[in-house]
Amino acid sequence: MSGQFHLMTERRFGALFLTQFGGALNDNVFRSTLSFLLVYGNLVSSEHTNLVINLAMGLFILPFFLFSALAGQLADKYEKSGLIRRIKVAEIVVALLGAWAVINENVAMMLVVLFLLGTQSTFFGPLKYSILPQLLKREELIGGNGQIEMGTFVAILLGTVIGGIVADIDEVTYLLSALVLAIAVAGYVSARFIPTVPVTAPDLVVDLNPLRSTWRLIAMARDNRTVLLSILGISWFWFMGTAILAQIPNTARIHLAGDTSVGTLVLCTFTVAIAVGSLACERLAAGRIEIGLVPMGAALLSIAGIDFYFAVSALPVAEVGSSLRNWLEFLAINGSFRVLIDVMLIGVSGGLFIVPLYALIQARTPESERARIIAVNNVLNSVLMVASSISAILFLSVLDFTIPEFLLIVAIMNVAVSVFIFHQVPEFAMRFLIWIISHGMYRVRHESLDSIPANGGAVLVSNHVSYVDALLLAGAVPRPIRFIMFKPIFDIPVLNFVFRTGGAVPIISPKEDAVAYETAMAEIAHGLEKGDLMCIFPEGKLSHDGEIDEFKAGVERIVTATPVPVVPMALKGLWGSFFSRDGGLFKNPKRFWSRIEVVAGEPVAAADVSAEGLRMKVAQLRGDAR
Repeated sequence: MSGQFHLMTERRFGALFLTQFGGALNDNVFRSTLSFLLVYGNLVSSEHTNLVINLAMGLFILPFFLFSALAGQLADKYEKSGLIRRIKVAEIVVALLGAWAVINENVAMMLVVLFLLGTQSTFFGPLKYSILPQLLKREELIGGNGQIEMGTFVAILLGTVIGGIVADIDEVTYLLSALVLAIAVAGYVSARFIPTVPVTAPDLVVDLNPLRSTWRLIAMARDNRTVLLSILGISWFWFMGTAILAQIPNTARIHLAGDTSVGTLVLCTFTVAIAVGSLACERLAAGRIEIGLVPMGAALLSIAGIDFYFAVSALPVAEVGSSLRNWLEFLAINGSFRVLIDVMLIGVSGGLFIVPLYALIQARTPESERARIIAVNNVLNSVLMVASSISAILFLSVLDFTIPEFLLIVAIMNVAVSVFIFHQVPEFAMRFLIWIISHGMYRVRHESLDSIPANGGAVLVSNHVSYVDALLLAGAVPRPIRFIMFKPIFDIPVLNFVFRTGGAVPIISPKEDAVAYETAMAEIAHGLEKGDLMCIFPEGKLSHDGEIDEFKAGVERIVTATPVPVVPMALKGLWGSFFSRDGGLFKNPKRFWSRIEVVAGEPVAAADVSAEGLRMKVAQLRGDAR
C-alpha cells in the first residue's frame, strides 16, 4: 500500500487509529440516539426537551474544562499505551451503565453517562495526539494527523446517522445497548495492540487542582508563541466547525426548503470534504510539516463561506404551502450545486487548516511537555465551542439574524482571526509563499534528502543558479533552514520578507564591510551552536553560465569556528528557468514551468571540509543537468 495509507496496515498506527475511531463513534452514536429519544421518545415533557438537550451537550463538554489539565499531566507522567487500555476498560463500564440507563429509560443516568463519555474523551485526547510523534517518523506526522482527523469526522458522521437509524427502531433500547457495548469492547481489543512507548516525564508532580494546573499549563504554552497561536488557530476552527454543524439541520429546512434528506446530504458533503482535505495534506505537503497550507485553508474557508451566503440567497424561493424538497428535488433546482460546492470547499479548507497545526504543535513541543500542551489545546477548544454556541444564540435569537447571515459573519471573522495569527507569526505566510513557488512554477523531485541530519547544527552547501534557490531548498528540506545570503539578494523586495522571517543571515565581503562580515560570522556560529541548520551558497553569486564557479573559503572558516557536518547539495535543471540569468525574469524568459531536482550527498565531517572538495562533490551530484 503506497502513500500515507500504508500506516493503516502497521501496528504502530493502525491500532491507535481503530481505537480512537471506535471511541469517537461510540460518543456520537450514544449522543445522537439520546437526542432523538429525548425529542421523539416522550422521555421528558415537551416543555423541558430543549433544556435537557442543551444540558446533555453541556455535560459532555464540562469534563474538558475540569479534567484536561489532569489528563495532560498523567499522559506525560505515565506510559501512554497502558493508560489508553485503562481508558478503554472504563469505556466498557460506561457502556454498561448506558445500557442500563437506556433499558430502564432513566434520563438522569443517561445524562451521567454522557458526562462520563466526555470524561473518557478528555483523558484520551492528550494521549492520542502526544503518542503519535512517538509512534511515527517526523515525515509521517502530517499523514498520521490527517488520517486521525479524517477518522474523527467520519466517526461523527457515522455516529449521527447510526443514531438516527437506531432511534427509529422499535427495540431501540436493547439495540443501542448492544451496539455501544460492542464498540467499546472492540476499542479495548484494538488498544491491546498499541505499542508501548517510553515515559516522557516520569518525575512530574501531578497537581490535582484543576484551576491552578490549567493556568500553569496555559503559562507553559505561552513560552512558545508559535505553538500557542497554533492552538488558538485549532480552537478557532472548532468555533467555526461548531457553528456550521449546529446550523445544518435548520439551514436545510428553512433556507434550502429541504427535508431531513437534504440536511443529511449537506452534513455528509461537509464531513466527507473535511476528511478529504485532511488526507490531502500529506500529498500537498510531500511528507513534511507544511504550515504553508494553513493560510491557503484559511483563505479558501472565508471565500467559500462568503459565497455560501450569496449562493443560498440566490436559490429560488419555495412556493407557499409547498412540501419540503427531498434531496433529489433539491439537486434539481438552479443553484443547488453551487451551495454544495461551497459546503465542500469549506470542509476541504478546514482539513487543510487544522491538520498542519496539529502536526506543528506535536513537532515543536518538547516531548516531556507534549501531552500537557495538547491538554491546553483541549481546554481552549472547549471554550471556543461554548463561545460558538453562545454567539449563535446571540445572533440568531437575540439580534434576529438569519442563519446565512450568521455564517457570513463567521466567515468574515475568520479573515480577521487569520490575519491576526499570520501577522503575529509571519512564518505561516512565509511558508505559504515558498509552497506556492515550489509547487506552482516548479515540479521538484527530491533525492537522498534523508542524508541531512534530522537535528543538531549542520551546514548545507549548494550551487547557486537562480534568484529562488533558497526558496526551493526551503521547500524541499524537511527541517527549517537559516540561509547565509549575499546581502543584495537578501534585500530583494518580497523575497526579503521570506528571508527575514526565516532567520536568514545577510553577508557581504569583508573587503566591502569588515564589521558587517564579522557580525554575520558571529551570528552563524551562534546559530550552529544552538543546533540550527544553516545553508550557504559558496560561489558567493549567481551563476552566469549555469556552471559551478569557484567555492569561496568562507565555509571552511565557518566549520573551523564551529565544527559541524557539512552536507553537499545540488540543484539540477534550473538553468534557463524563469528566475535564472539565462532566458529568465530579466532576459527574454524562455520558460515559466520547470522540472528540477534537489539532490543531497553524504555529510562531510568538519575536519575533512575544503572548499574545493565540496565544489567537486556538488558538481558530481549535479552531473550534466545544469
